[in-house]
Amino acid sequence: MTGPNGDATVTELALAAGRGDRAAAAAFVTATQRDVWRFLAHLSSPAEADDLTQETYLRALRSLSTFAGRSSATTWLFTIARRVAVDQVRAAAARPRLVTGGDWQRAVEMCRSGEAPRFEESVVLRRLLDGLPAQRREAFVATQVLGLSYEEAARVCDCPVGTIRSRVARAREDLVAAMTEPAHRLRSS
Repeated sequence: MTGPNGDATVTELALAAGRGDRAAAAAFVTATQRDVWRFLAHLSSPAEADDLTQETYLRALRSLSTFAGRSSATTWLFTIARRVAVDQVRAAAARPRLVTGGDWQRAVEMCRSGEAPRFEESVVLRRLLDGLPAQRREAFVATQVLGLSYEEAARVCDCPVGTIRSRVARAREDLVAAMTEPAHRLRSS
């Protein structure tokens, strides 16, 4: 439920939940759960996304009473989700992965439009995104898959807007290179 109207609604729900309204807390989770899961699935893996989403909500619900609404609740929640993913990555040793080509732009557009990509397109997109360095993948998924603005993504990723723009541009370059050279190993950030 991102976008101006969705963000305002989610923020109102978060503020009400922080004041102890259980129905608002349930509605807050329901309104944001799908996007949080998608974000985490792209930052880690679909297999780990359920546990990471649960951890995100555990942290968020514990902190709702301190949420003051200085940013949208969606941005606040994605920031928590990002920290959860970073903590998970720090706990596990990451190895560089090889990727093969595919029509990643079409698969991303289908995901953003709500149209379900074919299974093989999802696999190609997943493999391509997995091959990106973590910071580039995070910025690309936040802006191109979830549809956050560059400013919102910058707040979520705790870096300047220009850094997000640069990471997204480099992620695009990496994806194009991966599509044209199947054995191309993505360069690190």
